[in-house]
Amino acid sequence: MSKQALNTLAAERHKARHYALQALYQWHMAEAPINQIEAEFRADYDFSHVDLEYFQALLHGIPGCVDELEALIEPLIDRKLNDLDPIERALLRMGTFELQQRIDVPWKVVINESVSLAKKFGATDSFKYINGVLDKLARQLRKAETDAGT
Repeated sequence: MSKQALNTLAAERHKARHYALQALYQWHMAEAPINQIEAEFRADYDFSHVDLEYFQALLHGIPGCVDELEALIEPLIDRKLNDLDPIERALLRMGTFELQQRIDVPWKVVINESVSLAKKFGATDSFKYINGVLDKLARQLRKAETDAGT
């Protein structure tokens, strides 16, 4: 894949994560059906430069295994899951899902993208918290990759 194609894919996935975070937040807060949320997002936003397949993988995959994801997160946090800010919780779910399910995405990319979204949508220093939790999780789920430093 050419460098330009890789950059395009990265930009499209960044937008997919951006919308997925917002959609997952809506799912968590409003408890609306995922298909309804997806339909609203696709009607309301321009998806021409979004990796739609990746957006759908996140949006449909995370709710399907949310209990498993939260079981991985819980031992690494300093408070109860219900005490987390809903944006932090959605970001941790998404980052955990990507670390666990999307081994095609380097662990550093997962963390950097999550931190970037935390800076945009989260509380003032939430990006530091997200970074710390996902870094610990990456060392568990992607041990060979993190040990190699890649």
